[in-house]
Amino acid sequence: MNQDPKKKPLNKWLVLMNIPFQMGVIIFAGVYFGNWLDEKQQNENSLYTIIFSLLAVFIALYNVIQQVKNLNKE
Repeated sequence: MNQDPKKKPLNKWLVLMNIPFQMGVIIFAGVYFGNWLDEKQQNENSLYTIIFSLLAVFIALYNVIQQVKNLNKE
């Protein structure tokens, strides 16, 4: 089955346009969870928020790198 060559770049653009939304959701979830933990543990220096927000940023970047690698394979 031959795919239409015009559809392939469109699919790549859709995947690339979806990446910022995925990053935003991952980072928001990390910050929200860290903030929730800080409130539950009554932590005054926001340590959990800092840790989970940085962890979420690294996870989001890893996700982006994997998606770009998969796009290049296709």
